[in-house]
Amino acid sequence: MTMIRVAAHSDAGELASLSGQLGYPADAATILRRLEGVASHHAGVVLVAVDPHGGLGGFAHVEPRRPLIAEPFAELAALVVFETARRQRVGSALLAAAEAWARERGYASVHVRSNVIRERAHRFYLREGYIEKKRQAVFVKRF
Repeated sequence: MTMIRVAAHSDAGELASLSGQLGYPADAATILRRLEGVASHHAGVVLVAVDPHGGLGGFAHVEPRRPLIAEPFAELAALVVFETARRQRVGSALLAAAEAWARERGYASVHVRSNVIRERAHRFYLREGYIEKKRQAVFVKRF
């Protein structure tokens, strides 16, 4: 059975590997800095799935959103499962824990953004009871 817990500093190396599998390469030091930023800025929680041997199977980052134009909601900023742990309900366990975190804080919904090319992820979210609401373009301006 998969155990879910809050990510620890000691998870940074495995979190970096998972981030790379999701398409966002980063080293352990960068992930550690970001993990500390999530905590210090109250930017949600990073949850990890731990296998019976103590290794990580995946992680989820869920964060609060309070836009002026909509009721507050929680957003799943990332969810990734190690390739070797897929099809073992690790993603479902992480998603359920993220949803529980959101409910415990009074949020009525969880939103997920997923790249249009991630068709497998789309099927996963549909199986988990999510509906596709819209598609959009993302614009970025770097400073």
